[in-house]
Amino acid sequence: MKVNIPDALNQFKEDNNLTNDYIAKYCGVTRSTVSRWCCGKIRKIAPDTLRLLAEMLNIDFDDLTRVRGLQLRRPILGTVKAGYGLLADENIEGYVDVTEDDYHRGDYFLRVTGDSMKDAHIHENDLLYVKQCQDLPSGSIGVFLIGQEEVTVKRLIKKEGYWVLMAANANVDPRIFTLRELEETPVQILGRAIFSRSDLVTHF
Repeated sequence: MKVNIPDALNQFKEDNNLTNDYIAKYCGVTRSTVSRWCCGKIRKIAPDTLRLLAEMLNIDFDDLTRVRGLQLRRPILGTVKAGYGLLADENIEGYVDVTEDDYHRGDYFLRVTGDSMKDAHIHENDLLYVKQCQDLPSGSIGVFLIGQEEVTVKRLIKKEGYWVLMAANANVDPRIFTLRELEETPVQILGRAIFSRSDLVTHF
């Protein structure tokens, strides 16, 4: 079911005898922004704001995102090292427009530095799209937080008693962690790589 946001908002105001001020306060936006929503003059709405709209209108979020022409965005959260040794940086660099399908497949982008994953088509300055998760099947390309400060992208190989974080570059050695080292270091899975975005989009 596709939802027409201006119609839904105007009907909501009429049914509940409410003004744009109420909607603005609920969604954390200005009254003039709500006025443009109601007139259909704004099609680009931040996902977090869209979730508040869905909650307020008691409409399923997936239905609300199926509005024709609606642009969805995911944030770029700093950088991820295709190698080792880069400190974690979660400053929001900007936002990337994504399709409705991709919006539901992932959660955020990381900008790649280094070339240790070049043979997996993950290159310097690419935007890596990531689905947040806490576990990965062996063989998946994921994003890892090592020692609470280093973020890296590697292929995870799970062996009995240890993990291997494998580069996709013959010049970069794999990094091996025993189960004890995984706990003590620690090594945390942040997410699964969905695709790398540069001139061409490479899906994994």
